[in-house]
Amino acid sequence: MNQRTSADDVRVEPFPLRRRAVVDAVAMGHRRHTIHGLVEFDVTEARRRIHAHEAATGEDLSFTAFVVHCFARALREHPEVQAYRDWRGRLVVFETVDVAVLVESEVGGTRTGVPFVVRDAGHESVEAITAAIRTRQREPDATQRSRWLPWLLRLPRIVRRQIYRLPHLFPHRWRETAGTACVTSLGMFGSGGGWGVPITNYPVQLTVGGIAERPAFDEAGTVEPHEFLAVTVSVDHDTVDGAPAARFVERFRSLVEAADGLPATPERAAESA
Repeated sequence: MNQRTSADDVRVEPFPLRRRAVVDAVAMGHRRHTIHGLVEFDVTEARRRIHAHEAATGEDLSFTAFVVHCFARALREHPEVQAYRDWRGRLVVFETVDVAVLVESEVGGTRTGVPFVVRDAGHESVEAITAAIRTRQREPDATQRSRWLPWLLRLPRIVRRQIYRLPHLFPHRWRETAGTACVTSLGMFGSGGGWGVPITNYPVQLTVGGIAERPAFDEAGTVEPHEFLAVTVSVDHDTVDGAPAARFVERFRSLVEAADGLPATPERAAESA
């Protein structure tokens, strides 16, 4: 048997400059006292409507856009969940919901996740959010952030992290750069079920996991296969208590399970007529 030396199976490469931004973001996220709720939503009706709409019109609505729509609408009704603390220790509560969505885009010839902010998402339709996300996925990363980021990442770590702290101390500046809340999807970069538990720099973040099928009772009382979406809702316990957070999650659940914002199937439209 041939013995391989250590030089045969080891590859040494420079640490990618852009990975420093990830390391810094994780370090900043650890400063928050985040609590995570791992819950499941019945998305059977929502998925049925998306498939029926595509079959009838040829338009493929994004499931992620639907989730962002419901998430933003629930936040619009419960804005206290996306409260920030400024440099004076005051709570800054934004009534408008700007959701950062992680989309896959080309950066320097490599496909990578890039944040994209859906402005005033609480008033946007599923169709509009779908179009915005699809447009962003087709475009290279040419944002202002990508131009100044390489220079920032070459600074010493202690300097970089002090600079990263500044937007958090001035929530209005953070909102202009990164939005007020965040949605990320595990299914964006691969398939599979389960939950994800993030380290976040936002007062509220939604991590969309996988979809599992199992039997459940339908409206008629019969057992039918239903699809359940695993989601993780992460909130900053420094700015919001458990009761308001629970009310927000319940409202979010009701919107998702009612397929809010999606065109009704012909059968549902006939029932409501």
